[in-house]
Amino acid sequence: MVKLEVPHDRPSGISGFVMNTRRPQFQDWRVREAMIELFNFDFVNQTLTGGAAPRITSYFSNSRFAMTPGTPATGAVLDLLQPYAADLLPGTIDGYALPESDGTAQNRPGLRRALALLEQAGWTPGDDGTLRNAAGEVFAFEILLTIGQDEAASIAAIYIEALKAVGIDARLSMLDSAQMKSRTNAFDFDMTYILRSMSLSPGIEQYDYWSVAAATTEGSRNWMGVQSPAIDAMVDRMLT
Repeated sequence: MVKLEVPHDRPSGISGFVMNTRRPQFQDWRVREAMIELFNFDFVNQTLTGGAAPRITSYFSNSRFAMTPGTPATGAVLDLLQPYAADLLPGTIDGYALPESDGTAQNRPGLRRALALLEQAGWTPGDDGTLRNAAGEVFAFEILLTIGQDEAASIAAIYIEALKAVGIDARLSMLDSAQMKSRTNAFDFDMTYILRSMSLSPGIEQYDYWSVAAATTEGSRNWMGVQSPAIDAMVDRMLT
């Protein structure tokens, strides 16, 4: 018996943790970027898969639709984005790449970058090491998973330790599938696990994933709560 890996160009889709930007603690992009810095992918990948899992850098990775990390927008894409430039997050036009860790459990460079971003966003550690904002509120949130998502739970456990290192109080809760569906349909979560497939023929479902309207429509798949006129315009253009 011979095992073969047959190459293809189907989009990878994406799986991972999603932040609910309807929650106050995740509304500042610098906080979200800090959370990405604290997710030590290289260590998680080495620990759980021996380094075998590729890092997905785009919802359309492995296809001609994929974003190339760190590459500025050019041509028609730049023309589409330019009218919204003032409201776009850093890296949207100039190019964005996910941070790389040093591969150790401590990931000290990533921790330093995360703390700097959190401080810019108004979150600083007190004498007890706990992260608080100017109002004295503790940075705390819940990671919600479905019972049986064992691999995601293992990843969350590693992530929680990294969050604890900068003073963030994150806790893991496991629900049955009915409870999870009810909570996600109502956007009643801080962070959870998302699995999203994509195809080479994206259609009107993209509105349900990304649109401003979907962000306030319970039961939609815009779990992250993104509300960007630029994204709406991109989807409009894609479907015309």
